[in-house]
Amino acid sequence: MSAHDDRAERPKTLSGSDLFDPDRITDTPTTRTTAPAVGGDDGAGAGGRASAPETWHGGLDAGLLVLRLALGVIMIAHGLQKFGLLGGPGIGGFAQALESFGYTGQTTLLAWITALSEVGGGLLLVLGLFTPLGAAAVLGVAVNTVYVKFDGGFFAGGGGVEYELLLAVVAFALLFTGSGRVALDKNTPWRRRPLTFGLVSLVLAAGASTAVLVLYG
Repeated sequence: MSAHDDRAERPKTLSGSDLFDPDRITDTPTTRTTAPAVGGDDGAGAGGRASAPETWHGGLDAGLLVLRLALGVIMIAHGLQKFGLLGGPGIGGFAQALESFGYTGQTTLLAWITALSEVGGGLLLVLGLFTPLGAAAVLGVAVNTVYVKFDGGFFAGGGGVEYELLLAVVAFALLFTGSGRVALDKNTPWRRRPLTFGLVSLVLAAGASTAVLVLYG
């Protein structure tokens, strides 16, 4: 066997910086070589030992699916209430509620924007389709709600922001984790490079929230 063939059969070895790259997700196993333990009790040869493959595993997919479904269904339900379904107040009733929160301009338009953001963002999360945009829509709505209810304290029982803050944190996390593989996003660039697309979506959410507070607050 030639020296060239010997090199070709070696497993792919990644450096520490490659393994820690937060903006690269791969579904294929990788192998890294670690130094043997002091005393050589691990049974490895003098040249080091191969650690267990570092791979994306099914537990991550299951956890992300649960988070997406839970947040998505909750937001869809709240959005449908704003359209008058599920016992909700409808667009007119929600517009009046916005006025009670201190919004002064075009509350009917803002009610439509909020309802569509909740239903649309929630549906994208459930499907795992354009997940960063769906999470950004939910995050924008949740952050605005936290802002207007902030004086009510923390605990939900006293009218505080506990519930909305939890929704915002979950949406924020999904911005950067991506959908997982049980999703329509499975083979998309934004699932493969979640950090980059998560940051872009975070900027969009922050811009939308700021615009709402400036234009309608």
